[in-house]
Amino acid sequence: QGRRVLLVDDNEMNVEIAKAVLEMRGMLVSCANDGEKACEKFAESEPGYFDVILMDIRMPVMNGHDAAKKIRRMDRGDAKNIPIVAMSADAFDDDIQASLDAGMNGHIAKPVDPEKLYAMLEALLK
Repeated sequence: QGRRVLLVDDNEMNVEIAKAVLEMRGMLVSCANDGEKACEKFAESEPGYFDVILMDIRMPVMNGHDAAKKIRRMDRGDAKNIPIVAMSADAFDDDIQASLDAGMNGHIAKPVDPEKLYAMLEALLK
């Protein structure tokens, strides 16, 4: 409750559902519809403002892997440790490994199971 989430997805329906699921647990959700906008929102925020980033992989302008890499390279204290979780319909072992290789901390398959999402967030935000 009260945690700040940067939700990144280009599909409006996915955003609405994920935002509702997160807000049901009292989380504060900011949204971006591509990786470049996500990087901008993160860079413009105060260090430590966001507690976690939920990142789609396939998006226009900049995909989730490239956005995660760019965030990890930013010159600010929270860029290296903020939990970044991939949210993707691509959930094969290779897809999960690609997300981890891009600097993400976990991978949630779409459609998102709210209980799995809550469990992952709880583990990452302890």
